[in-house]
Amino acid sequence: MRIGIEAQRIFRRNKHGMDYVVLQEILEIQKMDKENEYYVFVKPGDDPCVESTANVHVVEVNCPSYPLWEQWALPRAAKKAKVDILHCTSNTAPIWCDIPLVLTLHDIIFLEPRDKQNKSLYQNMGWLYRRLDVPRILDKCRRIITVSDFEKENIIAKLDIPRERMAMIYNGYNDWFRPIDKCELPPIINQQLTANDYFFFLGNTDPKKNTERTLIAYSKYLRQSAVKRKLLMADLDHDYLNGIISRNGIENIREQIVMPGYIVNSDLPSIYNNAFAFLYTSLRESFGIPLLEGMACGTPVITSNTSSMPEIGGPDAILINPESSDEIASMMLRLETDEAFYQRQKAIGLERAKLFSWKKTAENLLQLYHEVYQELSE
Repeated sequence: MRIGIEAQRIFRRNKHGMDYVVLQEILEIQKMDKENEYYVFVKPGDDPCVESTANVHVVEVNCPSYPLWEQWALPRAAKKAKVDILHCTSNTAPIWCDIPLVLTLHDIIFLEPRDKQNKSLYQNMGWLYRRLDVPRILDKCRRIITVSDFEKENIIAKLDIPRERMAMIYNGYNDWFRPIDKCELPPIINQQLTANDYFFFLGNTDPKKNTERTLIAYSKYLRQSAVKRKLLMADLDHDYLNGIISRNGIENIREQIVMPGYIVNSDLPSIYNNAFAFLYTSLRESFGIPLLEGMACGTPVITSNTSSMPEIGGPDAILINPESSDEIASMMLRLETDEAFYQRQKAIGLERAKLFSWKKTAENLLQLYHEVYQELSE
């Protein structure tokens, strides 16, 4: 087989969820499959995190914008490479493409009711592009992969896709997310925090991340806690934080929050390991890799009882109603005051995380490629 993999954004420095998924899939495929030929199509960037090997060829394709790259440059590069299958990995694909397509549709949030507040131009353009692109490519896809049973059923119901064309392949997590004794915090954080004295929250401006309600919950926690642990927040700027503080009258949180900006993935294991607990209180996730990362580090995780999070976290996870700041605050206090519960949740998370790995993800993906190729050969 000659398989093309779209990985447009993996060479950019500040990677996000979908970038990490395809990156790890490629790295695992390089380890396990020495027979088939792979062509990985990327946009040039300053973090060349994958190198070509004997049968995995990294092809840099330059084009000024995401839509032009995907709609014009990608199909031409794939045709030149003579691939049998083109796997588009980040929710969208070229509309005019003669090559059989496999699509990873991580979610269909772009079709759901939308909070227009605090949306950047980049987010608005991405939302519009997906709404224009996805309905036009679904019938052309031999398989549509998604990342949880929750999202699979959601996609089938809302887009009326035949069940036999859908596939569910769980994400994994990197093996450096594990319990580490005596690991030091990154220097920029080490100046402000010490081990076990902070909650960790990966918030951003996307409304689904539930940042505002989580900060309200943190304010309530501070008013009731005898310890008053700090809150480490990644990927958020001070102007956004100030707006939340002003709207909700929660000035008491300002001096307790540490905001280092974007945190590189390689720093996250030490941050999880040193955290007292991890807050993953999203309103909606199609999978939730950080949930696994926190559990794999032995860090208790407070997560939501909505969408895919109960499926990934398991029946014994700490599940709260993400729309209730009182529930979030109450669970933060319980972890702080109930030592037996705290230790039990550490153990539960460590066992649950063992069910997932990027190796399993890549094995399932390779099996799917073979199934599609066999169908094309019949």
